[in-house]
Amino acid sequence: MTTTQTDLDAYTYDLDRAHVFHSWSAQATLHPLVIAGGRGTTVWDHAGKEYLDFASQMVNVNIGHQHPAVIEAITAQAARLATIGPPQANLARGEAAQRITALAPDGFNKVFFTNGGADANENAIRMARLHTGRDKVLSTYRSYHGNTGAAVVATGDWRRMPNEYARGHVHFFGPYLYRSEFWADSPEQESERALRHLERVVQSEGPQTIAAILLESVPGTAGILVPPPGYLAGVREIADRYGILLIFDEVMCGFGRTGRWFAFDGHGGKPDLITFAKGVNSGYVPVGGVIVSDTVAHTFDDRVFPGGLTYSGHPLACASIVGALDAMASEGIVEHAAQIGREAIGPALAELAQDIPLVGEVRGEGVFWAIELVSDRAERTPVSADTMARIKSGLAERGVLVFGADNRIHVVPPCVVTADEVKTAAAAIREVLAAAQEG
Repeated sequence: MTTTQTDLDAYTYDLDRAHVFHSWSAQATLHPLVIAGGRGTTVWDHAGKEYLDFASQMVNVNIGHQHPAVIEAITAQAARLATIGPPQANLARGEAAQRITALAPDGFNKVFFTNGGADANENAIRMARLHTGRDKVLSTYRSYHGNTGAAVVATGDWRRMPNEYARGHVHFFGPYLYRSEFWADSPEQESERALRHLERVVQSEGPQTIAAILLESVPGTAGILVPPPGYLAGVREIADRYGILLIFDEVMCGFGRTGRWFAFDGHGGKPDLITFAKGVNSGYVPVGGVIVSDTVAHTFDDRVFPGGLTYSGHPLACASIVGALDAMASEGIVEHAAQIGREAIGPALAELAQDIPLVGEVRGEGVFWAIELVSDRAERTPVSADTMARIKSGLAERGVLVFGADNRIHVVPPCVVTADEVKTAAAAIREVLAAAQEG
C-alpha cells in the first residue's frame, strides 16, 4: 500500500492527538495544523499546502525558516562537539556571548545563558534580588514574562492566576492609550500619568523593599504596546531615584523585531539587566539568557551566584546564535525589518483601519504590529472569541497564519518578509475582516 502525502498529514495529526499534551490548551478541542517544512516566510504541510507564516511561529523566527547560515552553523558544531557542560569554556559559547554583548549598550560585558525566555527572566529576578538585598519585583498587568515559577507570577495576564506560587510580586498599569487607565487623550499625557502611577506604587509598596522593575520594552503578547514618548526613560529615572534595578524583557521584541537590535534602543532608558531568547537565533535551538551589566556582574566576583542549568550555553544553541547574528548583520536583515514596517506593513494596516469599521486601532513598528478588533468603534468593544476564531480560521484557509491574542491579530512575520508577501497577507486579512464585519 502506497502512503500518500495526505496520508502522512493524517498520520502526523493522529500521532499528535494521541500522544502530545499541548500548552495553554484544553486538550479535547484542539485541531493543530500539520507543518512538515518551511523556508523563509513560508511553511507547508506534507501534501504541499503552503502558508505565509505571519506569526513567525511564536513570534520568534526572525531570520525566517531554514536560513542556510544558521543550519550550517548548527551542523558544523554538531560534527565538532555536540554538547559540553557549562563549567567548561567553549568557543561557540564565548563567541555567542561576544556577539550579543557587542550589540548591547556600553557597560554590558557578560551573558548568562538559559534554555529560553522564561528562565532568563527567572534568573534576572534572582540577580536583582541578590544584588539589592530586596525582594519585590514590580511588573505590569499587561505583560507576559514566561511560564516558570517567578516569571509567570511576574506576568500580568490571566496565565498568572492559576500559578501564583512565587512571592514578592506587585503589578501596576503601564501605558496603553487606546484603553487608557489614566483618562489620557495624548501619548504625552499617557506617559506622564503612567509614570506618576508607577511612582506612587513604588512609594506605597516601600522603595526599600523593591529589587526591580521588570518591563517588556515593547509588550508583545499583551498587544504590541509601543511605549509613548518618554516612558522608558521616565521609568529609568524612577528606578534610579529609589535605588531599584531595571530589567528590560527583550525576549519577544529583541533582535530585529522592532527594526532595531534591541527594542529599547528607540525609546530611551538603559536597563541594568536585559533578558533575551526567541529572535537571538530564531528558535532553531532552544536558548535564552540575561545580558548582565558590569555593576550587577561584579556583585558575583567573590560571591557565588546560586543558579545554573545543565544546558546553559549549549554549544549547538550558541553556534546557532553566531550563525544567526552574523547573517542578520551581513544581510542587513534588521534594517530591512525597519524599512518593510515603515513602507509596507504600516501603510497596509493603516488602510485597513481606514476602510474596515471592525478595526479599532493598528499599532507597531518593524515587523511587530497589532490589529485591535472591535464590534463598536465608539465604545471600543472587543470582538467576541467566536469572531476571533472565525477570523483566524478564515486566514488559515487563505494560506496566512497570524498570531492571535484576545481581540487582536498580531501581524508579526519574519524580518525577511518581502513587500509582495505583505501585500498578499494584507489582501487576505482585508477579505476575512470584511466578511466578519458583514457576518
